[in-house]
Amino acid sequence: MKRFVAAIVFAGAGALAATETVRAAAPCSGVRSIAVTVSDLARSEAFYCDVLGFHEVDEREDAGAAEERLDGIFGVRVRRARLALGDETLVLTEYLVPKGREFPGDSQANDRWFQHVAIVVSNMDQAYARLRAHRVRYASTEPQRLPDWNRNAAGIRAFYFRDPDGHFLELIQFPPGKGLSKWQAAGGRLFLGIDHTAIVVSDTEASLAFYRDVLGLRVVGESDNYGIEQEHLNDVFGAHLRITSLRGSSGPGIEFLQYLTPQDGRPAPPDERANDLAWWQTTLACPEIEAVVAGRPQGVSLISTGVESPAGGAVRARVLRDRDGHGVEVAAP
Repeated sequence: MKRFVAAIVFAGAGALAATETVRAAAPCSGVRSIAVTVSDLARSEAFYCDVLGFHEVDEREDAGAAEERLDGIFGVRVRRARLALGDETLVLTEYLVPKGREFPGDSQANDRWFQHVAIVVSNMDQAYARLRAHRVRYASTEPQRLPDWNRNAAGIRAFYFRDPDGHFLELIQFPPGKGLSKWQAAGGRLFLGIDHTAIVVSDTEASLAFYRDVLGLRVVGESDNYGIEQEHLNDVFGAHLRITSLRGSSGPGIEFLQYLTPQDGRPAPPDERANDLAWWQTTLACPEIEAVVAGRPQGVSLISTGVESPAGGAVRARVLRDRDGHGVEVAAP
């Protein structure tokens, strides 16, 4: 056993700090990439690259039995672009066939299909001006500065907005002394990388039974967030959140957003699939794939019908759906 002293991290609505005992060898080493399903790959890639500073690493098409088994969708053909920002990877996936459902136009930040990536910026005012110049769709009223009474989050600034399909995204600026140390080394860059992906959960303890106890991520902090700044950040009146931050040994964090109030967020459709535009998928590097699948708690479902990935059959992977409907891929390193 060893001790891990966590860095202060931001949960989209509050910075978290803690010391956590972790296992010497976790089933999953960390988050490798985060993927989102888009309707038009060229349009989305232009948005993420031209507006938010990502760059393309590669692009490919996948089809055939291996892809069908991985996604659990028959007759599938997909086009994927892998984008990088700093050290982190975002994958844009367009399903050429079969097409899935549109992103729900009335989505709110407390609906349980909510997921976003938090993009770190070195200067919020400049980043916000850039988004305004490109006429992005707002999801917050304006950038919010987290209040001084919220000790761990004081001085952090954040803003929610949407991509061309309506997916939620977030900008974060960390003041000195908060966030990972690398976020203070901008090197003249405006957009620095992805700090975490945030997901709405209905029950934190039940979600920890999968993400912590089975996947092996460590809890690095918790926070209780409410007030006018929180309401305007999430655009949810009366927003009061329990926030729990988890990390592996590498990659972005995963952060739970449990709405204590209001509790009228809608559940994800039980038949949601990877070709639906509400689908996000977090990929974790995990050498013990079958142990993860066998040990998944009640409510976590297996989507894949086989174990081989479409990448030439060289890398094994499985896709699961957590108890709130969020996509999780466990893939061999």
